[in-house]
Amino acid sequence: MAKMKGVPGAAIDFAYVWQMVITLIVLYITSTFFSYVMQYIMAGVSQNAVYQMRREVNEKLARLPLSFYDGRTHGEILSLFTNDMDNIANMLQLSLTQIITSVVTILGILVMMLVISPLLTAITMVVLPLSFFVVRIIAPKSQKHFSEQWKHLGTLNGHVEEMYTGHAILKAFGHERKSIEKFNTVNEKLFDASWRAQFIAGLLFPFMALSNNLGYVAIAVAGGVMVTNRAIAIGDIQAFIQYSRQFTMP
Repeated sequence: MAKMKGVPGAAIDFAYVWQMVITLIVLYITSTFFSYVMQYIMAGVSQNAVYQMRREVNEKLARLPLSFYDGRTHGEILSLFTNDMDNIANMLQLSLTQIITSVVTILGILVMMLVISPLLTAITMVVLPLSFFVVRIIAPKSQKHFSEQWKHLGTLNGHVEEMYTGHAILKAFGHERKSIEKFNTVNEKLFDASWRAQFIAGLLFPFMALSNNLGYVAIAVAGGVMVTNRAIAIGDIQAFIQYSRQFTMP
C-alpha cells in the first residue's frame, strides 16, 4: 500500500489493483476462448446443414419433370441454388451466433441492472415495448421488398445466363435490342426493390436509437432524483446507464 502525497490518510492498494488486472486478463482470455469454440461449432453446424440442403436440392432437381425447367430459366434455378443457399449459410453462421450471444448478454446485463436498482430496471423495461413496436412495423415492410429483390435478381440472372449461352442465336436473329430492353426493365425493377428494402431497413436504426434515447433520458432523470435523495450512489447511476445502453443493443 502506497501513501498519496498531499492527501492525509489516502493510499493506493496496489495489491488489489493488480488482482483486478489479473482477473480482467483471465476473463478476456476465457471470453476469447469461448468465442473461438462458438465460431468453430457454428461453422461446422452451418456448413453441414447447407451441405445436406444442397444435396437434397440436387436430388430434388433430378426428380422434377421437364415442365419445371421449361417454365423457368436456368439462371433463375442457379440463383436459387447458389444465392439462397449462401444466405442460409450466412444466417446460420452469423445471425444464429448473434442471437445466442445477444440472449446471454441480455440475461447477464439484466441481472446486473437488477442488482444496482430494481426501480431503474423497471423504467428500462417500460421503454422496451416501444422498440418492439418499431420493429413490428418496419421489419415486415422491408421483408416484402427483400423478397422482391431476390425474385428480380433470380430473373435477371436467368436472363443474362440465357443471353450469353445463346449469344450466337441471339445475333443471328437480331434480338439484341429486345434483349437489352428486357435487361434494363428487370434491372430497373431490381434497383427499385433493392433501394426500397435497404431504405426501409435503414429506418430501423434511427427509430431504435430514438426509443433508446428516451429510455436514457428517463433513467438519467430518475437516477438524478434518487442521487439527490441519497437513495443511490452516482457511480451506480453511471454504471447503470452503461448497462442500459448495452441492454438495448442486441
